[in-house]
Amino acid sequence: MRQEDHISKDLLKFLETLKDKGKLLKPEEPATAFSVLVETGIPESLNGQTVYWKDIVNRSSVPMSHQYVAAAASAFLQFKYHLVTFFLCLIILSYVHGRFRSGLANIPGPPVAKWTKLWRLYDVYKGQSHHTAIRLHQQHGPLVRIAPNVVSVGDPQAIKTIYGLAGAFTKTAFYPIQSISWQKKPQMNLFSTRDPVYHRDQKKKVAGAFSLTNLLESEDAIDSCTELFISCLDQWAADGKRIDLGMWLQYYAFDVVGEVNFAQKLGFLATGGDVDGMIKTIEGIIAYSSICGQVPEMHNVLLGNPLFPILLPSMENWNAVLTFTLKAINSRTSIKRDGELELPDEGGKDLLSKWAAVKNKDPLKMSTRDAIVHLSANVFAGSDTTAIALRAVIYFLIKNPDKMTNVVQEIDTADKNGNLSDLISYKESTSHLIYTKAAIKEAMRLHPSIGLLMERHVPPQGAEICGHFFPGGTIVGINPWVVQHDPKVYEDPEAFKPERWLTSDAELLSKMEASFFTFGAGSRTCLGKHISLMELHKVVPQLLRRYHIVLADPDADWEVKNRWFVQQHGLNCILKKRTVA
Repeated sequence: MRQEDHISKDLLKFLETLKDKGKLLKPEEPATAFSVLVETGIPESLNGQTVYWKDIVNRSSVPMSHQYVAAAASAFLQFKYHLVTFFLCLIILSYVHGRFRSGLANIPGPPVAKWTKLWRLYDVYKGQSHHTAIRLHQQHGPLVRIAPNVVSVGDPQAIKTIYGLAGAFTKTAFYPIQSISWQKKPQMNLFSTRDPVYHRDQKKKVAGAFSLTNLLESEDAIDSCTELFISCLDQWAADGKRIDLGMWLQYYAFDVVGEVNFAQKLGFLATGGDVDGMIKTIEGIIAYSSICGQVPEMHNVLLGNPLFPILLPSMENWNAVLTFTLKAINSRTSIKRDGELELPDEGGKDLLSKWAAVKNKDPLKMSTRDAIVHLSANVFAGSDTTAIALRAVIYFLIKNPDKMTNVVQEIDTADKNGNLSDLISYKESTSHLIYTKAAIKEAMRLHPSIGLLMERHVPPQGAEICGHFFPGGTIVGINPWVVQHDPKVYEDPEAFKPERWLTSDAELLSKMEASFFTFGAGSRTCLGKHISLMELHKVVPQLLRRYHIVLADPDADWEVKNRWFVQQHGLNCILKKRTVA
């Protein structure tokens, strides 16, 4: 068989599979301009004569002037095959290069993970990657390779190296995916930005407002949320019905976000529901970000595609967070037609009032855009971490009745001694409820809010971690679940033991504190740390002083899903008001 006959048969088979307006092309049908131009780049007809697919294939049946049509089509077919082969080779070479990447080839880990990011993507998709991480480090040691260019670090001593104040290790492409969108553009905040200079400048503008001293000025506002929370729970206790206490704890945390940021509750406690579907919306954003963040390139063709907010504006969940924030702002003030925030300085203690006052005095220190971005970030992340910690404290105390007894006895004793107000203050709690404070910390150790790597890029010059040199550009990070379950630091790490924070010697206590990574470390330490701790130390003893709390189903466990935030569901409880002699 001649080569050209072989090509013609292949071409005929190829052409007959093409679709034109949903129909298979047949040799007797005309070759339309669309199909010919797309597949071969040649005109539909020559000298006014219609070109048929059978004529393209059978060179001998057409004039010589048409034979170049077949030659072009055949050449295209061969080129198409070569092009596919070329790209397949590139893909294979990239996998091989990733697998045997300099400096990483000998680091242990799942075999598939050394070749492709898809192992990591699937692991995060399953929602239990915090347990996977603990198991892998128990199996392989302090360094585990979880993707071709990603290494999970499990040594607490590496925290200072990776997250030190110098900031040489920069954030990865995982973080910008979680930025809010404004005016159809992503707006970087303190969490999402990868630019250390921008982060430093923005942090200077707002860090003072998040100091414990400033936040204590808002304690009365938090107390008002606690009063409303208690009145809601009293009704549930009176009815004796099961309550999803985990969800109500998030309602409480969200209303505190409203008071601290906007000097108003956001309606979660008052309605006993998810206002504007905001909790569900944020869960969806976090789920998308955590999964897509394992292969950040996906984001550029999905929600990160610049055409997306134009084509499907109603689907842009990031806008929902912004809309919710603007709604809260507009209930207090207004944004003028020129886009500027207009709020008279009335000496308010909430963050909106404080930042508006700064803007009024010097717009260079705080622009309207700055204020909106920071407030939106607080709405986005302000309730989840606190709610997760609150659920953890209540759950582990219920599951450990002896520890619950110790906490309740301590609260009752402090109450009898006149050391607690009707609405327990932060100072009273941290000064007089020492065992309760340890129980709160132990719950946060056992169930940290973040369950994925806090990723960083190794600086260009490379760095040594755990005695191993990593080339610049390598992604490294520490998962709080790994270092906070390290048996070399925390004896019997899976056990809930508040006493470890009270009875350990100074050296061990120092190690435990250094390994406590719930709020991050270095310049990127969570700015919301103090407000979260305030809520925990105020509302936990308040609830346990007033209610006897048990699980509706004593044998049931909650459901835990790791989507960056390690969310718990199913904390269904029965409340009964306590009588204290």
